[in-house]
Amino acid sequence: MTAPITIIGAGVGGLVLARVLHVHGVRATVYEADPAPDARAQGGQLDIHEEDGQVALRAAGLFEEFLGIIHEGGQAMRLLDRHGTLLVDDPDDNTGGRPEVLRGDLRRILLESLPDGTVQWGRKVVGVAPLGDGRHDVTFADGSAVSTDLLVGADGAWSKIRPLVSDATPTYVGTTYVETYLHDVDRRHPATAAAVGGGSLLAPAPGQGILAHREAGAVLHAYVALNRPTDWIAGIDFTDPACAIDRVAAEFVGWASELTALITDADTAPVPRMIHTLPTGHRWDRVPGVTLLGDAAHLMPPSGDGANLAMLDGAELARELLAHAGDVEAALGAYERGLFARSATAYADAERLQHMLFGAGSPHDLVEMFTAHGATGWVSRRRCGRRCASPEIPARLRRVCRRRRPRPRSPCRCRRWPRRGGRPVVAGPAPGRRGS
Repeated sequence: MTAPITIIGAGVGGLVLARVLHVHGVRATVYEADPAPDARAQGGQLDIHEEDGQVALRAAGLFEEFLGIIHEGGQAMRLLDRHGTLLVDDPDDNTGGRPEVLRGDLRRILLESLPDGTVQWGRKVVGVAPLGDGRHDVTFADGSAVSTDLLVGADGAWSKIRPLVSDATPTYVGTTYVETYLHDVDRRHPATAAAVGGGSLLAPAPGQGILAHREAGAVLHAYVALNRPTDWIAGIDFTDPACAIDRVAAEFVGWASELTALITDADTAPVPRMIHTLPTGHRWDRVPGVTLLGDAAHLMPPSGDGANLAMLDGAELARELLAHAGDVEAALGAYERGLFARSATAYADAERLQHMLFGAGSPHDLVEMFTAHGATGWVSRRRCGRRCASPEIPARLRRVCRRRRPRPRSPCRCRRWPRRGGRPVVAGPAPGRRGS
C-alpha cells in the first residue's frame, strides 16, 4: 500500500496535523498502536496557551469546540509550603489566556473532526526502512506495511521514527512523579480540596514536592515528585499499592496532612512516571521525506508546554506543506527551522522551572519571583497578549499583561501597572532561607 502522507501516532500533535491538512483538502493517514481511542487513560489537565495551543486549534477550525470543554476556574494557582502555609494565591478571573481542559476531551474533539478511516487503530510500528528518494516503508506488528512519500513521527518519547534522523535517546532527569487520584474530594477530603482550590496546587521543596490540580467531578489529580535515582524507584514494588504508598509517604514525614493525603488517601494505585528528556536543543540534519513533531522531536521535563508545542508543531508543519505544495523538502526545511528555534526556548524554560520547583531554593525562589513581579505590579495574564519579558520567569509561570500605554523606564513591561482584582496575592514577604 502507498500513502502520500503517513503520520505515526494519534496524540494531539499528530491529530492536529491531520486535521489542518483535512481542512485544506489534503489527505493523511494516522497509524496508532493503541487498539482503540479509549484503550488507555489520556492523562489529566492541560493548560492551552494563547500563543501556541490555541493558535493550532484555530488553524484546525476547532476553537469553538475547544471553548466547550474548558474547565472553568482551572487557571487558579496556589503555592504552599510543606507545612500547608499559603504563600501565593493567584485566582482565576477568566482572563488568564491559558484555560484548562482534559487531555482526553481535547483528543476526542480532534478525533471527531476527522473522516472515518483517517486513524488506523492497532497499528504498532515494528520497523522502518528508507526506500530512497525520500520514500520510506513502515512495517506494523500485524504484518501489514505501508510505503509513503512523507513520514511524520508523532509517536512520543520512545519514537520508532526518530532513529531515521537522530541517534539521540531519552535520558532520565533524576525526577520521578508518582501519580495518584482522590475522588469526591469536597465531601471526603475537604481540607485537601481547600488546599488545592479550584485550579492547581504547587507545594515544592528541595528535591521533592506535591503538585495537584482539580478536575471535573470533584476529582484531584496529583503528582508526587521525588528526585531519586533509578535504583531507588526500582526498589519500590508498585504492584503492591499499599506498600508503594507507604514507601512514598515516608519521604514526606512532617508535611501537612492535607498535602500528604494526596498520597496516603489515594483512591487509585500509585503510578510512577519517570521523567526523561532528549538533549537540550535537540535537532538533526535534514533527512529527505521524514520529520518529527511533539515529544518525538523535543521531549523535555514537564513545563506546561509539551502538548501546546506538539499541537503548534502539527499546525506549523501543515502550514508549510500547504505553502510549499509540490516541494516537500522546502516545506520540511522551513518547518524544522521554526521547530528548532521554538523548542530551544522551551527546553530552557523547562530546565529553569524544574530548578525553581525542586532546587535548593524551593519554595523561596518561587515566592521571590512572585514578590518581585507581583508586589510591584506583575499581574495575571491580560488580554493584550504581551508576554512579560523577564528572562528569569519560566513560561509555565509567565504571565501576559494588560498594558494601556508604554512605560519605557520599566525593565519588565508588566511592572508598575497595578490593576483592580486578579493580581496574585503574595502572602507576606518571601520567607527567609532558614529550613522549612
